[in-house]
Amino acid sequence: IRTLKEVDLIAAEDTRQTRKLLTHYEISTRIVSYHEHNKGASGPELIRMLITGQSIALVSDAGLPAISDPGYDLVRLAIEAELPVVPIPGANAALSALIISGLPTISFLFMGFLPRDRKSIHGRLDQVKRIQGSLLFYESPHRVAKSLQEMLECLGDRQIALVREITKRYEEAVRGSITECLE
Repeated sequence: IRTLKEVDLIAAEDTRQTRKLLTHYEISTRIVSYHEHNKGASGPELIRMLITGQSIALVSDAGLPAISDPGYDLVRLAIEAELPVVPIPGANAALSALIISGLPTISFLFMGFLPRDRKSIHGRLDQVKRIQGSLLFYESPHRVAKSLQEMLECLGDRQIALVREITKRYEEAVRGSITECLE
């Protein structure tokens, strides 16, 4: 909260959601949009502002910026410009979900979002099917059933946990085999 109050600018993936947070904490810092669809134009402009001495906080829709998020591209641009990047740890959906999943936590691989087309999905799943640790994926609600079908086909009927709304009011976890979770 202190950082959001002290920076010159806040770059947000979804300004409407971020504005709710800022309003709640009475933060009046200027906010600009930075997301997947405008990062090509906005990223270099944000870097230019940083080079001139301004400070910018990057916030994400959910979770940590730069983890399956367009913030990664901004971080790369900052590093290329030899600018410091300072993380402020916060909630991380993937690790929080792993913690409550009941699946092994000693070894895991975060895979982010699966591709959209079937061939690419199968290619990605084939790459990880022999991994012994837990596999962590992000998926949008309208694609969960399709992705589970593809996982069942490629990975077998292994034990999984579906976790949604992690750290929020309606947090929910469903555990079982892929077949059970599909039901």
